[in-house]
Amino acid sequence: MVQIQSEKGRFIVPGDGKELAEITYKLEEGTKTLVIDHTHVSEELRGQGAGEELVKAVVDKAREEGLKIVPVCSYAAHQFQKHPEYQDVRSGDGNR
Repeated sequence: MVQIQSEKGRFIVPGDGKELAEITYKLEEGTKTLVIDHTHVSEELRGQGAGEELVKAVVDKAREEGLKIVPVCSYAAHQFQKHPEYQDVRSGDGNR
């Protein structure tokens, strides 16, 4: 399990003075929707589930705040297909 930190518009996994992984999102106020637009995991963390944990962090945020998610980033979209339990926070058909 990785240590995840929350920052405005993103979650990161810090390590040794650098970011080892991040997921970024934008809040669309009018629609109360979080748009996940980017996920990156460093070579050091690849294959260890860090990306999945970052997507889950955004899903948890959406649930806590009563928001929906549009997974524009291909990795996040894949995680939504892989995890049917995330469908409660998916916006409509997944498109804006």
